[in-house]
Amino acid sequence: MSPDPTSQQLDEETPLLRSEGNAPAKKPRTPLPWRQFSMLLVLQIAEPMTAQVISPFAPQLIRDIGITHGDEALVSFYVGMLYSLFFATEALTIFHWSRLSDYIGRKPVLLIGLFGLSLSMICFGLSKTFWSLVISRCLNGALNGNIGVMKSMTAEMTDSTNMAHAWAFIPLAWSSGSTLGPLIGGELARPADRFPNIFGGSEFLKKYPYFLPCAVPATVSALTWIVIFLYLKETTTPQINISQLLPWKKRKVIPSPALGPPPVSSSINDKPVPIRALFVRRVLVATGSYAGIALIDIAFRTVQPVFYSTPISLGGLGLDTPTIGTILAVQGIVNGVMQPLAFARLHDIMGAKKLWLFAVTCTLPMIALLPTLNTLARSSGVVQSVWYLVALQIALVGCMNFAYGISFMYITAASPNRASVGATNGFAQVIISIMRTVGPAAANSAFSISIEKQYLGGNLVYCVMTGMVCVVMGVGALLPRTMWAN
Repeated sequence: MSPDPTSQQLDEETPLLRSEGNAPAKKPRTPLPWRQFSMLLVLQIAEPMTAQVISPFAPQLIRDIGITHGDEALVSFYVGMLYSLFFATEALTIFHWSRLSDYIGRKPVLLIGLFGLSLSMICFGLSKTFWSLVISRCLNGALNGNIGVMKSMTAEMTDSTNMAHAWAFIPLAWSSGSTLGPLIGGELARPADRFPNIFGGSEFLKKYPYFLPCAVPATVSALTWIVIFLYLKETTTPQINISQLLPWKKRKVIPSPALGPPPVSSSINDKPVPIRALFVRRVLVATGSYAGIALIDIAFRTVQPVFYSTPISLGGLGLDTPTIGTILAVQGIVNGVMQPLAFARLHDIMGAKKLWLFAVTCTLPMIALLPTLNTLARSSGVVQSVWYLVALQIALVGCMNFAYGISFMYITAASPNRASVGATNGFAQVIISIMRTVGPAAANSAFSISIEKQYLGGNLVYCVMTGMVCVVMGVGALLPRTMWAN
């Protein structure tokens, strides 16, 4: 018998991860555990700050180390390589970190990841050759297991009534880090040149002109490590008891209203499933939706600062590093404001699948504005109308990011059982890391070829990115209208 259409509509418009097959359509919203949830928000600020701080100065850094030998077309290629190497090494390790968190707990893995972030940023700031930059980025990716673990903890701290509400705040914290990162990178790069009265006497900062902007997020990660160590409580019962080996001998566990009581090791159904059990349709479809939006996002974000810094005559806007940092910071602020104000409400009105498709559709004009901006700048220079179009592009980036929250909810719902949420998120993050490895390399290589060979009038890169969007929309069409029951 086919399901009742009215029931389907209620299910789709309710921002729930259904834990009971016959759950009522409307339930009172469970208050978020703010004391613990705020710890994850702090962690969410540190992660993107570390990732985004290099965006404004990465093109100039590549020029300064001399690996391009003055060939401007190669700048985009090497910038893309730095991004891709991080995600390539992350893809090799992140599933194991997430899987490990199912066994030993979330907190130890988070602490290892924060240590890796801090150490790798210090190494990056001290790098003087391209290969030392490569090693630093690889170290960053290999030790960064936090992304999947944070998503697992968010699912375990929430239930079906407040999950969409929680995911609306996660992008706010992420955007705060994404805002601060470019500002720090744009303003503090080459401080001896930009602020001679303050830093002009420092021979260290003259020798390492990009150390200061790297040291700031490294310090934030170190402080976050202390906060997490002291205050964050476990959200799952570890399968392996290593409490005697850790400073916190008796860790308190927050019961998970979304997924029921913490897993009991004696229950077969509550044990992490084998890896092969993750290769089922719903996990693959949910992961594909996340991978698709991540591919578009990282391709655009790596091309965007290179486009802004490329001379107008070669297809960009010719902006300086501080201006690029300001644009990226404003972009982060707009995204951070849009998510908590609009995400949960749009989810209730449109439903999960329609909101995801709307967000992906917004990427088409977002990409099309790049060649439009260059065409306008060639004819009139960087005039006021150019900045209006940049503002429109920033708004479209904010709309695109609605897709992330939806994908996270689908992935949590697709988990085979309660004890495998970490493994499911880890598996999804491996695929996302692969996409984020391919995205920067493909997009920035296409940008370099567009400049050098002038294929399709210099617009090859935008055609490649538009093709990505079309493929991703096909994947999104496979998403169900309602969330899977866990």
